[in-house]
Amino acid sequence: MRQERKNSRKSRPKDNKIPLGATISIRIQPRASKNELIVAENSSFKIRLTAPPVEGAANEALIHFLSTALSVAKSQIEIVSGHTSKNKIIRIHGVSDIEVKRVLNKTIK
Repeated sequence: MRQERKNSRKSRPKDNKIPLGATISIRIQPRASKNELIVAENSSFKIRLTAPPVEGAANEALIHFLSTALSVAKSQIEIVSGHTSKNKIIRIHGVSDIEVKRVLNKTIK
């Protein structure tokens, strides 16, 4: 009888994990002399990009720059808002906020 009870119990699935994802605010400066990350006046991140702000070239360069700096795939980086603006909100899937800020702070020049 005891074995029947043990066998009839089913374990609950462990699906309550929260997927990692970071959201950061960035200001970009297109047509810069080189690609680099600096700290803006208000302690936020500013990225200088050599690409012009034409036909999404600066957005493509931004995604490439962040994927290289954070060692993540380009598909994990999403521009949430600011597609045609210098101020952008970026979401990086699979990485925590703390990890993104730690890596970007090491990259700052």
